[in-house]
Amino acid sequence: MQILCHPLYLAPIPLYAHICAAEKVFVDTDTPFTKQTYRNRAIIATESGTQVLTIPVMHNGVQPMRDVRISEHGNWRHQHWNAISSAYRKSPFFDYYADDFAHFYEEKDGFLIDFNLRLHATICSLLGIETPVVEAAKSTLKTAENEIIDLRPLATPEALVRCDMAALPYYQVFAQRNGFIGNLSIADLLFNMGPEGLIILSQQRI
Repeated sequence: MQILCHPLYLAPIPLYAHICAAEKVFVDTDTPFTKQTYRNRAIIATESGTQVLTIPVMHNGVQPMRDVRISEHGNWRHQHWNAISSAYRKSPFFDYYADDFAHFYEEKDGFLIDFNLRLHATICSLLGIETPVVEAAKSTLKTAENEIIDLRPLATPEALVRCDMAALPYYQVFAQRNGFIGNLSIADLLFNMGPEGLIILSQQRI
């Protein structure tokens, strides 16, 4: 199975379940960037429920994803890392992985796609996911379009809610307070389950 997806920011767990089962991942670099998607948003679990983390970007509404630049407006890096640290500092694996993530919120990346793909590579390394990722323009995809499953709709919250996937429960820090919350960022699974996150992903019905 080969899949096509957008490069997402700390992507939702369902996408990573598909990535684990795939032979190859094609990343769409051509489609114009749109607001209110997981391309620049991630959802984490906090003591009071879910929290949306949004990366501010500079775009003109018609730019392809590969040309969208990150804006440094509003000190968002500091805010995101504080939110992640606050949400997961009591999780079993936060101390193990904190250094792997902290530098992403200290360095400055010019392009959103580079930031997202570097984060993805780190996550795959920590979880032991070896599925190769290929940045693909439209011309590249035309050669194998009949063999690729298009998962780009999972970049939208609406499609993620509708996707035919029953979330496989796992330990969450605030589950006693909030109940189990599905379809969160892969960061939630990683900080709570560590290397066993790969087992959860492989057992997830897709």
